[in-house]
Amino acid sequence: MTDFTPVSGAIGGLIIGLSAVVLLLFKGRVAGLSGIIFGVFSKNLSEMSWRFAFLLGMVLGPLVAAPFGFNLPVKLDFSWPVILVAAFLVGFGTNMAGGCTSGHGICGVGRLAPRSITATLLFMGCAMLTVIIVNLLAGGGV
Repeated sequence: MTDFTPVSGAIGGLIIGLSAVVLLLFKGRVAGLSGIIFGVFSKNLSEMSWRFAFLLGMVLGPLVAAPFGFNLPVKLDFSWPVILVAAFLVGFGTNMAGGCTSGHGICGVGRLAPRSITATLLFMGCAMLTVIIVNLLAGGGV
C-alpha cells in the first residue's frame, strides 16, 4: 500500500513547473537544483542572492504548507552515514550527467532537449533497476 495522493501530487507538480517557468522567464536560468546549489558559492552577489532565495523557499515551503494539511514524512529508515554516502553518490552522478533530475527531468524535458530526455530516461531506468535489486536483496521479490 502506498500513500499516493493524486490531487496533492498534481498540485505539487504544477507548483514545481510554475516555479521552473518563472525562473526561466525572469532570470533566464534553468531550475536545476545542483546548479543552483553550486552557484550559491559564486562571487557574483546577484547570482548568489536569487539562488539563496530559491533554496530558502524550498526550506520554508513545507513550513508554509503545513497549516493547510501538507506534511513531509519525518521518519528516516536509514542511518545518517548511509544518507551521507547516498548524498555523495547523488552529487557524483549529477556531475557525471551534467545536471540533476530537476534540471534535466523538469526543465530539459520540458524544452524537448535530447540530452535531457536521454539523461532522464537513464535516471529513471537506474532508479527502477535499483528498486528491483533492493527488493530482491530484501527478500520481497520484484
